[in-house]
Amino acid sequence: MSRILLIDDDPLQLRVREAVLRDAGMEVYVATTAESALALLKSRVGDSIGAVVTDHIMPGCSGAVFVHALREVKPEIPVMVVSGMPEAEDEYQDMNVVFRAKPLPPPQLIALVRELLEKSERHGG
Repeated sequence: MSRILLIDDDPLQLRVREAVLRDAGMEVYVATTAESALALLKSRVGDSIGAVVTDHIMPGCSGAVFVHALREVKPEIPVMVVSGMPEAEDEYQDMNVVFRAKPLPPPQLIALVRELLEKSERHGG
């Protein structure tokens, strides 16, 4: 299953990452808020999503608050947080996420997302 949920409130960042992952052969769902991402994950479509890539800073809540809420809905789903604030990594201690600072070059993004999907498939996600 190579379906990804990509969350970012910056339309340019969202579209660039979406294009990179689609070009790599992945099916990408997008959300611009934590609320819409959680709604998608709770829907039937959410059952087929193998990994989540989210921004750290979003309107309404931080990536860490989002990941806490996500873990209540999908405890095992692999998550990668991408942030322009390297110091934000501390907020994700013991949350079982991959944290990467921006900029994240396309080949690295693709490789990391593929690792997340492989982890998801190994755990029956």
